[in-house]
Amino acid sequence: MSTEQNTSAVTTEQATTAIRKARAALTRYRVMALITGVMLLVLCVEMFFKYVVPVDAVIDYMGWVPFAHGWIYVVYLVTVLDLWAKMRWGYGRLATMVFAGVVPVMSFILEKRVHADADAKLGALAERYGA
Repeated sequence: MSTEQNTSAVTTEQATTAIRKARAALTRYRVMALITGVMLLVLCVEMFFKYVVPVDAVIDYMGWVPFAHGWIYVVYLVTVLDLWAKMRWGYGRLATMVFAGVVPVMSFILEKRVHADADAKLGALAERYGA
């Protein structure tokens, strides 16, 4: 077996591993984007009842929502950074993905776009390397 064939086999193996890891990061991102989006909508409902229609019973019942959303957003940021690093996207994409966790409904819209872009890129790489 020549050195050239051995190098190509390692490259294919590395590409397959990288594609697998990127797909796993994409799945984690998708899950966290949906959870973060739902929690942000729940937070908006909580804020509505707290400041627009002051209902003490609802405020006492939903007092945990801001804290839960905050910690979920931190986990979301970790998944965003992981996917961004694996996909080697630009800083504009990173900023957009970060802001999607704090703008209501944006995480749902952006998740679809990010998934389509990442899936197309990973599909092309898999086709190229036969992974």
